[in-house]
Amino acid sequence: MANVEAEALDFEPEEDDLMDEDVGDGSPNRATAPRLKSAITGGGSAPKKTKGRGFRDEAAAEADRNARMSASFDSLDSEGGPGPERSIEGWIILVTGVHEEAQEEDLQNAFGDFGEIKNLNLNLDRRTGFVKGYALIEFEKFEEAQRAISEMDGTELLTQIMHVDWAFSKGPFRRRNTRRRSPRGHRSRSPRRRF
Repeated sequence: MANVEAEALDFEPEEDDLMDEDVGDGSPNRATAPRLKSAITGGGSAPKKTKGRGFRDEAAAEADRNARMSASFDSLDSEGGPGPERSIEGWIILVTGVHEEAQEEDLQNAFGDFGEIKNLNLNLDRRTGFVKGYALIEFEKFEEAQRAISEMDGTELLTQIMHVDWAFSKGPFRRRNTRRRSPRGHRSRSPRRRF
């Protein structure tokens, strides 16, 4: 057998091998087509844009969450109005602005001074595993829950201000003297016809 030298082949195209340059009218003022950069070689110079919940700036997301959770919510007036409503087992209060790293034990220690806590719900975010920012606490007696609301509203727990209020209300005022109205009840009556 004869000695055959194998020549190494280069499969990467060079500048003069591209087909775009072969086809042309030869005019020097012809605009060159933009070259496509490969995603594999990382040829793109612009940062990759992403969409969705997981790609936000974490500092901005935390600031947005804190702004939403520290807002003041409407309160139920217990004086002269409908007032709080008792649940089946006890009086439930809603605690908002709870720090995301708070534990049930922290809330138990803070609200346990006002009476026996029958039930404490601290919901977690499925995606992050942190607290959603609110808690539901149930007391046996109305006086215990009322005292917890009046003393703990606006206090700080784990460097975050909490707002405390009733979870349920009796509803709006109802008119007791409602008589049945006709479909045209909002109109005045027509005068009787005279013949």
